[in-house]
Amino acid sequence: MSQGTAPIRPECVVLVSDFANINGGQAKVAVDTAVLLADAGIRVHFFAATGEPDAALRHRNIEIEVLGQADILAEPNRMKAACNGIWNRDAAAALKTCLLRFDPSKTVMHCHGYAKALSPSIGPLMTDGPLPCVYTMHEYFLACPNGGFYDYQKGAICHRRALGTSCLTTHCDVRHPAHKAWRVLRQVATVGPGRIPRRLKDVIYISHIQGRVMAPYMADGTRMHHVPNPVSPPDLPPVEATANDLFLFVGRLNPEKGGLIFARAAKAAGIKAVFVGDGVEAEAIRAANPDALITGWQTPAQVQDWIGRARALVFPSLWSETFGLVAYEAICRGVPVVCGEWNAAQEVVENGVNGIVYRDPGVDALVQAISDVDRLSQFDTSGYIETYSRTRHFDKLMKVYEASIGNHV
Repeated sequence: MSQGTAPIRPECVVLVSDFANINGGQAKVAVDTAVLLADAGIRVHFFAATGEPDAALRHRNIEIEVLGQADILAEPNRMKAACNGIWNRDAAAALKTCLLRFDPSKTVMHCHGYAKALSPSIGPLMTDGPLPCVYTMHEYFLACPNGGFYDYQKGAICHRRALGTSCLTTHCDVRHPAHKAWRVLRQVATVGPGRIPRRLKDVIYISHIQGRVMAPYMADGTRMHHVPNPVSPPDLPPVEATANDLFLFVGRLNPEKGGLIFARAAKAAGIKAVFVGDGVEAEAIRAANPDALITGWQTPAQVQDWIGRARALVFPSLWSETFGLVAYEAICRGVPVVCGEWNAAQEVVENGVNGIVYRDPGVDALVQAISDVDRLSQFDTSGYIETYSRTRHFDKLMKVYEASIGNHV
């Protein structure tokens, strides 16, 4: 963009996602972004590999294109899944055809993920395609083979250099060594013919922790933009958390989420623990704390009802979470959050004001943090609601889009 030239706001955004259905936080943000843009009068072309389109995408300003493929976990032909996971030629060809329909002076491509279905094959379309492109990092797949910088075998954050000798010779995968080998092949395709992340021009990081972890892997010329995910708390009065007595966990009951540690800490602290979610550790959590309630998966309205009954939300995740939406939602409703200093949820926590931040991922540290909740009083939620509002998110997105269009060659 030449000096003095007015920024160009896009008339259309091609929003690219593995999934058209909401099956996790990444897909939810993609769908929410599409609706946010469409509500503002911007045309959206929602391009996805798989999934029945979420009902929210039925909008007069949203055009939907789903390829009807299977994600790599659901594909019954495992050889096909393995090959497509590394390089999905059909997805890349379809996306290229799609992108050529749009005017690059008025359109931005915004990608929210590729690792579960689209594959690194779409990388060259992000780096050297016909449209200016913005990429939002929701995890760490641009660098780490398993996407989390987490050693599932040791149950600890991984500090190895991605694709370095130690990384390549360590079995850190949640499954078996052969699956780690496949992930390495995918990562080689990502940084090689996929051209990412080294040639990405505009990248959004959703938390400062994520930005610091990924910084060593980004090219000097890549423009990095901090745009936290939007938080849309329900239109309900603030929760009177000091009148409640249960401690709440919301999420997958998987090892990296720290639910088992919370179950043990809750039993040791003698407090009521409620787990909203399900996963492979459900039985272990029941065994560790028979008095804890595991509700299974709940609707969004039911989750909000549980938040309204909580003294605090406990977010004991053991990996470097990139955001932690439920923690932000809780604080926006007046419910304090207990979390570790290593994950991004702590970025919204003012220690001793709207939550407790603890330093060690062990049970004893979490027991102490839970006991420290007693000294927390009610806090004002208005500042948090404004900071993470849809309006603030939209304004930040527009600045990134305008810069991307202005710098597109």
